[in-house]
Amino acid sequence: MAGRFAASKDKSGRRSVTSVHRFLRNRKLVFAFALLCADAVLVALIIAFVPYTKIDWDAYMSQVSGFLAGERDYSNLKGDTGPLVYPAGFLYIYSAMQYVTGGQIYPAQILFGILYIVNLAIVLFIYVKTDVLPWWALSLLCLSKRVHSIFVLRLFNDCFAMTLLHAAVAVLLYQKWHLGLIIFSAAVSVKMNVLLYAPPLLLLMLKAMDIAGVLSALAGAALVQILLGLPFLLAYPTAYISRAFNLGRIFIHFWSVNFKFIPEPVFVSKGFAITLLITHLLLLALFAHYVWCKHEGGLLNFLQSRLAAFLSSFSFKQFHGRNSTFKLLNKEHIVSTMFVGNYIGIVCARSLHYQFYSWYFYSLPYLLWKTSFPALVRLMLFVAMEICWNVYPSNVNSSALLFCVHLTTLWGLWTAPPEYPYVDDRQQVTKTKRK
Repeated sequence: MAGRFAASKDKSGRRSVTSVHRFLRNRKLVFAFALLCADAVLVALIIAFVPYTKIDWDAYMSQVSGFLAGERDYSNLKGDTGPLVYPAGFLYIYSAMQYVTGGQIYPAQILFGILYIVNLAIVLFIYVKTDVLPWWALSLLCLSKRVHSIFVLRLFNDCFAMTLLHAAVAVLLYQKWHLGLIIFSAAVSVKMNVLLYAPPLLLLMLKAMDIAGVLSALAGAALVQILLGLPFLLAYPTAYISRAFNLGRIFIHFWSVNFKFIPEPVFVSKGFAITLLITHLLLLALFAHYVWCKHEGGLLNFLQSRLAAFLSSFSFKQFHGRNSTFKLLNKEHIVSTMFVGNYIGIVCARSLHYQFYSWYFYSLPYLLWKTSFPALVRLMLFVAMEICWNVYPSNVNSSALLFCVHLTTLWGLWTAPPEYPYVDDRQQVTKTKRK
């Protein structure tokens, strides 16, 4: 008995040593861990020595206080910066923040510092799993002055929304579509910008699942929204839906980082908004047809094949079983489709405020390395974007430059060869070494 225990212990020890050796041999994994530790130190120093900037925290606490006092009419939940315009998930998270911190800034900054590191760890995990960037380029994820500020000096709810979104993407890498949709819906409940990922996500689901799987996953996501909003839906449903999911908000021209070069009368006009919306939809359709569904013969051919598969499987067993035509999706294809789909929405956004940089910053190195540009051009585009986002207040020149950089990157993504979307024997082919 003792001999068996000793042998088992020896095997366990050898396994641990092997795991450590494997970890140390993976240069990218070691570098990612070192970045995480270094950035944790940097975040601590920022919290300790850089003054907090008062913007939305007090308004958040006022809105939360009204909710905790029993108010369920969304039109009556207000703060210093105006009425509450976020779904119910926001209230639950910041109610917990108020409970833990007592509404005080310093402990809240510590919690946001932890959130920053958790988010960075998830993003690094996605990057390591997809293996698109060279190891040294991972450092770009830690070099944004603006993003550090958004997390630990401004305490915006965008931070929670994007952390949940990145967690959803990480789960999708393992083909866990139902769980991924639940986490995705939780992210939407914090801030609606996450819906920019919805079109590419739906396309990926149609590739990965049959119609029953897609509908059940969407039902799970809808159920999350209903449960979170239930206290408000039961009391004042119209006020909740109109406030929390208001798609017609007009942003102030002064705060626009991306379209400051557009004259204000044009910026606030309905025609400009409609033009951007049509451009957004056209770009999504073009990328879906010529890039994301290229290997399926285009978007229309792909949708026809899925419709045919649905119509030909009416028996209970086939409808609820996994169709043989559905394959596992390549991790790189999942992340590329999600990140590019969101980026298209960013390019066509009517107004980007400073905290909105967090909506796509963590995808920028990935997107730049998906282009066919030389490494130097990729770095120049990254630096140019960071400079534009750190000009305060934004001006005609900075917003025009940002717009040009956005379009250049989008062109690079359009002209880049698309990856094969499915997991099969092609995965065994040695990848061409990236520059």
